[in-house]
Amino acid sequence: MSDAFESIKAGLEQAIAHQANKPNEVVVHEMSATDVKAVRDKVGMTQREFAASFGISLGTLRHWERGDRQPHGPARVLLNVLDRRPDAVLAALTESNVIAAAHDARPDPN
Repeated sequence: MSDAFESIKAGLEQAIAHQANKPNEVVVHEMSATDVKAVRDKVGMTQREFAASFGISLGTLRHWERGDRQPHGPARVLLNVLDRRPDAVLAALTESNVIAAAHDARPDPN
């Protein structure tokens, strides 16, 4: 069988064992709720700047900051990383913006 099949099979077996609360090698990372306003203040951005920088709608950001809603999934992960290592996230974004700008500046091959 292919490596891809074996990898998928192993993943499914781990997921089934996890669902059944059986001991396995799956690592589940529990993340606490994040104070979104405090994270935004830590990086020194306005709501508008923060929303634009991280691809979050301004309305959603405002709901998070008021506590009407909580971020989930990748947004929650991003906010937790921003809370702990804002320098790393901002550096990665700056680097990708430089790369994107260089890509955009290349002459059109047509």
